[in-house]
Amino acid sequence: MTLDNILAGLFPNGSKIEVTGAIIAGKATLADGKPVHVLGITQGQDLGVDEAIELAGHVIEIIGSQDRAPILVLVDSASQRMSRRDELLGLSEYLSHLAKALLLAEAEGHRTVGLLYGGSAAGAFIATALATGTLVALPGAHPAVMDLPSMARVTKLPIELLKAKAEATPVFAPGLDNMVRTGGIQIVWDETAPLAPQLAAVLDRPIGRDNRGRLGAERGGRRKAADIADRVVAMATSASRDLRRG
Repeated sequence: MTLDNILAGLFPNGSKIEVTGAIIAGKATLADGKPVHVLGITQGQDLGVDEAIELAGHVIEIIGSQDRAPILVLVDSASQRMSRRDELLGLSEYLSHLAKALLLAEAEGHRTVGLLYGGSAAGAFIATALATGTLVALPGAHPAVMDLPSMARVTKLPIELLKAKAEATPVFAPGLDNMVRTGGIQIVWDETAPLAPQLAAVLDRPIGRDNRGRLGAERGGRRKAADIADRVVAMATSASRDLRRG
């Protein structure tokens, strides 16, 4: 689906959304008449320091408005921009700033929903799609935290070994199905059905505890993460109680 088709399907009541370069920003009206902020990166572009700081600025402005309207983040990007300029300017800090801005928005009462409709990889994927409270996707999306050739270069492991691990363990493997199995993507929407009701169904769910680890366990993609996280929380809670008693 094209970006124009997606926006028309999501917001039949109209929208005021601008696409400037690779950046999407604006506001729309949901089917129930309530407002929603719309941000994102499109056209399969890299996410560099300029795009990251611009998106983070929009998020901070939204938080400052105190309207608590949801934020929809549309994602169709490449990886982070691996240029000398971006690295020298501290690209990792810019990406972290963007991710933290989205996390703060959720904490301040703005439901954040990522919609992955194209590609995304590595730092760009983590700082946009995975930083939202709920991530959904359309068929044909192709996420990758890291592709296997890059993983081979970083880990110094043979790519044949990584391919074998990817077949058995979804966390090693790129692709939409694997990201769904790990719990990173909550649901893949039906592109043949109206999009507005599918967005409404996601927004109707209350903000709650991050359940991606539990989804990954249920789907067989991350068998241990949720249990380990629960044990850490239990140990921290117990230690806090002991400190208060002492």
